[in-house]
Amino acid sequence: MRASGPEVDADAVLAARLATQRLTGPPADGPVQVVRELLAVQAQDAPLAQAMVALRCDGTAADVAAAVARGEIIRTHVLRPTWHYVAAADLRGLLQLTSPRVESGMASRHRQLDLDDGRLDSALEVVLACLEGGHATRNQLGDALAEAGILDRDDAVFGQRVGHVLLVGELRALICSAPQAGAEHRYAPAEKVLPPAGPLDREQVLDDLVGRFVASHGPVALSDLQRWAKVTLADARAALRRLDDVVRIEVDGEELWHRPGSALAETRPRRAWLLSVFDEAFLSYRKVGWRRSPGNPDGPDERRFAQSGGGPVLCDGRDVGGWRRRWDHGRPRIEANLDPDLSSSARGAVDEAVHRLLAAIGAEAV
Repeated sequence: MRASGPEVDADAVLAARLATQRLTGPPADGPVQVVRELLAVQAQDAPLAQAMVALRCDGTAADVAAAVARGEIIRTHVLRPTWHYVAAADLRGLLQLTSPRVESGMASRHRQLDLDDGRLDSALEVVLACLEGGHATRNQLGDALAEAGILDRDDAVFGQRVGHVLLVGELRALICSAPQAGAEHRYAPAEKVLPPAGPLDREQVLDDLVGRFVASHGPVALSDLQRWAKVTLADARAALRRLDDVVRIEVDGEELWHRPGSALAETRPRRAWLLSVFDEAFLSYRKVGWRRSPGNPDGPDERRFAQSGGGPVLCDGRDVGGWRRRWDHGRPRIEANLDPDLSSSARGAVDEAVHRLLAAIGAEAV
């Protein structure tokens, strides 16, 4: 870890993040490079997450879906109790480092669903036995759990219990999403999908995660890393001490970290972006985040972060409103609610961002 650098302007930090995350910097060579650089991409809204990846490699959501179908990118639960896209080569390390804290944080949910350790272990044995043939859908696995008498189909929370069992199986690296040959989501044994790996050294995995997160998301606060990956503050600081190319800077009185050697230059300057509310360039930051314009009409942050199918409109370094994806006879339509004080040129930049998003989704403008 190098000595501290000078205090930096917040607008410069926001611009640097957009470039390094390949939104204004050089495009990535393809979806796998995007996901590997970001380490994980939150993906409960899979089609929109695919579009966010596509924006970073000048591709389309179909290109990302093809990488998922080939098994190069896995959609699974990791880092937090939610879906993420992760490169197959990175998944084992991320699970080993973060899953114990994620699962321990779900103890109250286990009790709520009456899934103690013994019941969970028995359920996962049934799931793995059902997957010996290769793969199965959630409904098929639910049928197997009901037939084994571990879960009762007549329980009001049967579906929630099935989903929770599968989530725990993913966190324990027992199962993951199978490469998709069609629209229906399937599960497979992790050992059949992920590349083999020998014993992983925890310190090495920790240093790799912290270093790559700082490189791809920086300048970033340690609290951002803790939220993102359930890494303890002590672990994060220990990893930073072992990394000799990480620099501390101060922004608006906040301590941030970055790797200057990993920063990318702005090669595609653009004034406006429509990002998913779960996008890595928006959701990742609680310190030195996107400041709202005075006339932003999009409601409070806490409500917005519970949404899917839309997100913020960013223009000239400010959060100037929100957008939602609607469907019109099977075609996507973008509805934006913008700061009424935006200039005509800023609105023109937002229009360009709408067209870029629709191109990434793979649709003509509606």
